[in-house]
Amino acid sequence: MAEYSTLSIEMDARGVAYVTLNRPDKRNALSAEMIAELTDMAQTVGAAGTTRAVVLSGAGKVFCAGGDLTWMQAQIKADRAGRMAGARELAMMLNALNEMAAPLIGRIHGGAFGGGVGMACVCDVAIAEAGTKFGLTETRLGLIPATISPYVLARLGEGMARRVFMSSRIFDAQEAREIGLVAQVVAADDMDAAIEAQVAPYLGVAPGAVASAKRLARSLGPRIDAEVIEETVRQLADVWEGDEAAEGIDAFLNKRPPRWA
Repeated sequence: MAEYSTLSIEMDARGVAYVTLNRPDKRNALSAEMIAELTDMAQTVGAAGTTRAVVLSGAGKVFCAGGDLTWMQAQIKADRAGRMAGARELAMMLNALNEMAAPLIGRIHGGAFGGGVGMACVCDVAIAEAGTKFGLTETRLGLIPATISPYVLARLGEGMARRVFMSSRIFDAQEAREIGLVAQVVAADDMDAAIEAQVAPYLGVAPGAVASAKRLARSLGPRIDAEVIEETVRQLADVWEGDEAAEGIDAFLNKRPPRWA
């Protein structure tokens, strides 16, 4: 198994992989390195025929705070080709997780914001700890939830998505369950048992059939193909080029309100 600097992975004797986002000092924000390592994990650990299930969690106080702001600043400063490349790496990481052969179970705690919500949406099932906060916070920074949008819309449907997609409003775990983002909300002390209840059925079924059934479900769901993904890449690169993104990220980093607030 590969060694990663931003992820920790433990494989138990049953073939269940426990993958932990491991940048707790950065609230598990998605850096270029973490994006690359998650893609590799999905294409190796998640694709291995011996992996019966993957449990995705975050170290520290939150599951995932979204995109790393230093990484986003670099995209804003890059040329068009560089912005497109950065956006495409993020988009393809989400696609790799979404298409992973093994079932993906999300263990969400503390907070999931921006790309963290996208990560929850590519999980086959996500369980949230009571008290967890969620938010599609991109518009607060002058950005849009572009590359995560196919998965958010697939999970929530347009009507439910529009409740939270544009406003950057923070919502709680109960509302996340109400709109279909997570399947269950449990107390912290009950999380291990809740995750095990999701893992256990996969240990008694044929892993090849599971992968085929997952592929079938994806093929019959909303269209998420190369054309759709590339359009989200273009739209993210477009907003990175705009004045609002530069202002929003600068305001956040300098702890001041942006001009539109």
